[in-house]
Parts: sequence; C-alpha cells; structure tokens
Amino acid sequence: MKGGVTEEHLYLAYSHQFEDCIFPLHTSVSLFLLSYCDCKLFKVFLVPSSDSTDDQVFGKAQPDDLEVHFVSRCQLPLVVQSCCLPAIVEEKGKFCRAGLSVVLRHIIQKTYEVDPSKKLVLELLGFKKTCLKACAEVSQWTRLCEISIPQAVESLLNASPDQYQAIPPEVLLLEKKLGEPVRVHNDDKIRRQKLQQQKADDKTAAPALAKRATKNLSPEGNQVDQAQKEIVEIKDQEPASLEQRVAFSKLVGQEIPATTSREPSHIRKTKTSDLPPLEHVFAEGLYFTLADVVLLPCIHQFLVFSKKHNKKVLDLPLISSWYHRVQEVPGVKSTAAKCNMQFLQFPDLLSFPDEQLRAFCIIPDDLEEEHEDNQFIGGPRPTMTKLMESGIEAKFSPHPCPRWTLDWNSLPAAVSPGEGKMSSDRALRKQQQLNNLVSMVTKLSKPGDVIVDFCSGGGHVGIVLAHMLPSCQVVLIENKELSLERAKDRSDELRLHNIWFIQANLDYFKGTFNIGSSVQGSFIL
Repeated sequence: MKGGVTEEHLYLAYSHQFEDCIFPLHTSVSLFLLSYCDCKLFKVFLVPSSDSTDDQVFGKAQPDDLEVHFVSRCQLPLVVQSCCLPAIVEEKGKFCRAGLSVVLRHIIQKTYEVDPSKKLVLELLGFKKTCLKACAEVSQWTRLCEISIPQAVESLLNASPDQYQAIPPEVLLLEKKLGEPVRVHNDDKIRRQKLQQQKADDKTAAPALAKRATKNLSPEGNQVDQAQKEIVEIKDQEPASLEQRVAFSKLVGQEIPATTSREPSHIRKTKTSDLPPLEHVFAEGLYFTLADVVLLPCIHQFLVFSKKHNKKVLDLPLISSWYHRVQEVPGVKSTAAKCNMQFLQFPDLLSFPDEQLRAFCIIPDDLEEEHEDNQFIGGPRPTMTKLMESGIEAKFSPHPCPRWTLDWNSLPAAVSPGEGKMSSDRALRKQQQLNNLVSMVTKLSKPGDVIVDFCSGGGHVGIVLAHMLPSCQVVLIENKELSLERAKDRSDELRLHNIWFIQANLDYFKGTFNIGSSVQGSFIL
C-alpha cells in the first residue's frame, strides 16, 4: 500500500532495444504514457522474451524518471502467464488487465483517481471517456491504433533495407483517415464559426493578394519568382486555423472568447450540409487523446527508419503535420526527452517527386475492404420470427433433463444473478438460462480443472461455478471493466479464492483450460 492506494504491478514484454526504442512497440508506448502522466503508482517489470536477454543493455530508452525491474516469464503471477503483455495485476493477483488499450486506459484512470488535479491526463480518454474503449474485434479504429500500425512498423524495422519497397499500407490508411471530416460534439457551432472566419478572411486576403500581384506584374522572371516567394510567405504566416485554436486552447485550459455579437443571418441560415467540414488537428479529431500517445512512438520510429534509409516519405502531408503538431502539446517534448526520443524536424523530411509519391501512396484494395464497414444484414427481430422466415418450425417439448435445475434458494444471495444489478424479472430469466450451462459444466468437471467463462459480463455463470466447484479454478474474461468489477465485488462478498478476473479482449488470452463456457453464446467447450 502506498498512501492508501493498492500497489499494482505492470508487466511489459521486452524483446530487444534499438537506439531510442524498446521493442515490442507496445512497451515503448506504455513507458511513454507513464512518463507523460508522471505516474509512479505502478511497479514496472520488463519480461524478456528469452532467458538469455541481458538486462544490462537496457537503459538508454528507459524514461529517466522511471524505475524498471526485470523478471523472467516463469516468475510471472499465474494469471498473467495466461495473458499477452502488457498486463497489469493487483497485488493479490486475482484481477488482471491485459492488452495495450485496456492497460493504458487503466493507467490514465488510476493517475486521475489518485491526483484529481491532473485533469488533462483524464482528457486523454476523450469525449465521454471512450477513446480506444471499444475492443479491436469490433472497432476498426482501435484495431488500427492498437494492433495494425504497431505490427506494421515492427515488421518494417525488422526487415532488411532492400525489402523496403513501399510505405506500409496501414500507415497510408492513417493518412487517409486524417483527411476525413471530423465529427465532434457540438460541431455545428464550430463549423458555423469556421464559415464566418473563412468569409472574413476572404475579404481581407483578396485586396492584399491583388496589390502584390499588381506590384510584381512584370515579364522579368526574377520578379515573378519573388511574387511566388511572397505568396508562400503569406501562407506560412497565416494564423492558426479555428480547429487548432480550439484544440490548443483546451490543452492550456483556456476557452476561446465568445463572440460578442450574434452571428450574421446568412451564417445562421446556412444549411448544415453546406457548412465547411472540420479538419483533423490530432488523430481522433480536434483534441489530443490517448490515440495520439499510442501512434506517436510508432510513427516516430517509422519516420526515423525512413530517414536513415533515405526514404523521404513525408509526402504524407497529413501525417507530417500531425507529427509536428503533437510535439507542440504541453509535456510531449519533455516526455520525449526523458525517453531519449529525438524528434525529427522539417529539414530532415524532404519530399519525393510527385510521380514517386503516387507509386508509394496506394492503399491495397484488400486492406481498404478489410477496414470498410460490412453491411449488417438482420436486425433485432424475434428469434422465432427468424426461424419461421427460414422455413424452420419450432416445436416446444418438456426439458429432456428436468433435473438440470439449480436450487437457487439454497445458494447464497450473492450467487444469484439478481446481485448483478438487474431487475427481478430479468434475474429469474437469467437463472433459467444458467440452469443448463451450470449443470452441464458441473457434470463434466473434475477436481483441478480450469474453467473459463468467456465474455463473462457480471459473472453470472463464473461466480456460480466457483461457488459450486471449489476444487476447480474459474477464470472470468470480459472486456467491460464495470461488469468485471461488479463480478469481483460479488466474489469478494462470497470470499471465493478459486476465481480470477481478466479484463481483456479474447485475443489476449492464451492460457490453457479444460472447460470453456459462455452464456452469451450458450456453448460449452
């Protein structure tokens, strides 16, 4: 315990280190966030990929303000051995969080919980605190940030230079997404402000450009060149866009002064469809979020590699602007310095000819199709209706094994689904749903078995099994933190010692088990 806060252990994979980067990139990202948040709440362990890894070589890429320990894989808590890293486990070793997004979100939440003055840290979770909350299996954006781009950059860095033929398609996909219109809460108001600003800028810019054009109207080539230089200078001296002012005013805790006068009638009457779209300032839109923290070390390493091998790829204009804009976020440069990350600057990022750029910037059709939303066919129609439309006739008959009914009244109250925050009617239906699953698992299990409750939710199946089968180890896997915490509270009330809780996507669970069940899919493995 530190100041009344339960100590948690953070386990990070460690394969190797190259210059200012620790691999895998998930580890570099995690260390960067810890340093950015100035978080000292976790005891950090690096887990070498092999026993031959020398911990003495680790150091240059380690944040200067962070103490890191080494531990072999066989020394990991058993629940962590069942998960892919990174992972965070509580001191008692019953509750584990695994996977990059889950771990990073927990670091942010814990930092703010201990020090509520760090509001900017909490803002990393975005509007309604949902940044990278959706699991990678269902969210294309989470999959791109958490899995696709880190893996693509690692593959690029591990490949031989002569195999480098094109920009990774995942990076090109990020460039494409940075060019998509931004949708944020209350964007109608900001878009009207942008329209008003554009019209005002047009009125002031036109006379200045006309005056310069008249002044430099000459057949002499040097005067024409000078005019072009002055136009470039005008563009370079343009004030920050409305989107940038909105974004950075939030980062420094300032509000953009409200206009004293009402918007002109032609602005108010403009249709929403005719308003100018908002442009990206950061990865998810206008505001700096966890997604930017995840992407920054990955894109940085991609750029460093490209520069080292004379691959001038910053003809990706949106990624280029984003990369340099992120550096201006308060705390980012100091964090990078602690992590020995040396940012590249514009003189280092020269351009390809347009023809060569077009050859690079082609996203393969299969990748675009993979990230396109598949059209959902179906809907919330009743199951019986779906069966009938498929020509299947449902026949009702008595339960073939009527004895497969639990005596719920004889079980402790905390075992009942009603303790999982649901109505009494729904709890009754849930009990009826659980009768078959629990009875079947009870019949199949033997002492010492590991039973996994996939997509466990509030633990309606797992808690019953842990109570009824004390000689078995029950593992609950669920992506939603709130549901799993409710399950843990019920388990603590029952004083169950044969149960683990893993907050993670299914892909991050790699443990072995004897029996698997899921009330969501109504199956037993």
